[in-house]
Amino acid sequence: MTTSSVSSRKVLSKIATNRLQKELTEWQINPPSGFTHRVTDDNLQRWVIEVNGAPGTIYANDKYQLQVDFPENYPMEAPQVIFLNPAPLHPHIYSNGHICLDILYDSWSPAMTVGSICISILSMLSSSPAKERPEDNDRYVKNCRNGRSPKETRWWFHDDKV
Repeated sequence: MTTSSVSSRKVLSKIATNRLQKELTEWQINPPSGFTHRVTDDNLQRWVIEVNGAPGTIYANDKYQLQVDFPENYPMEAPQVIFLNPAPLHPHIYSNGHICLDILYDSWSPAMTVGSICISILSMLSSSPAKERPEDNDRYVKNCRNGRSPKETRWWFHDDKV
């Protein structure tokens, strides 16, 4: 789901709505360290989350924004999670904000939450020794023109070091 397809989204199921309301309440009571949820017009289907780079890492004092779009059948289907511009320089984050992280695709489980996604993304950022784009960034971004969703990509998860 892309920014341009917001109006074409389907309505959340009752299960998805209940789950997201529960997660939002939990987030307001006990947010994951380093993250702030920015309310976007009471839109339960799209969350914008501020990410603060972890202290003691190369991302310390950096701030980024994640956009999380929930499908109608969440949590049975993973949300689409992208970084808004400017995306952090990282070997698994493309300049268009797409994130190569297995839990967002093949390894998704309905037991995961927005909080667990955020912690995984912060862990991925924190483990990187260098701020750099993926080797295939230009080719990938060029092929993603016209708002293609990262969920349409066939990711190859081969590097879990960063």
